[in-house]
Amino acid sequence: MSATATKPAIYFGNFVVTTQVFHLTPHSFALVNLKPLLPGHVLVSPRRVTPRLSDLTHTEVTDLFLTVQRVGRMIQRVYNGTSLNIAMQDGADAGQSVPHVHTHIIPRVKADLDDRGGSDAIHNMLEGDEGNVGKHLREWSEDRPRFPKVDDDARKPRSKEDMAKEAQRLAQEMEKE
Repeated sequence: MSATATKPAIYFGNFVVTTQVFHLTPHSFALVNLKPLLPGHVLVSPRRVTPRLSDLTHTEVTDLFLTVQRVGRMIQRVYNGTSLNIAMQDGADAGQSVPHVHTHIIPRVKADLDDRGGSDAIHNMLEGDEGNVGKHLREWSEDRPRFPKVDDDARKPRSKEDMAKEAQRLAQEMEKE
């Protein structure tokens, strides 16, 4: 189902992300990322705002991971990936920056992070300031239209319009799955 067909607001933690959502299921949603670590980096989250994986019901867990699997196939196809990083930081001490369960899906290709130390560099990127989604969302709130200073010049926050366009494009791609 296209996110543009929805009326109620969709929340990622305390943040309204309705226009960033490109796929909805009864219990989950997929959204584009404000500051993707690599092109195609998206998130999948349960619709119910809950901080930890262990807080989800059996039905929510099943729906979440079936959605991760389906969105992952589409992201790999659309971004010409040969592999995927699928990651979850479960709790603040594990690096979770928004207290809402979410799974990162990042398409990968051979040698894509050789300039940063190799394939495993993605883990440090996720755990460091680059992957701090909550910080960037807080800095990017409705009442502060300016984007935060970017540490990595190659990775700039995107506009709401750009994210909405990507969400619409990915919604069309999800219909092919």
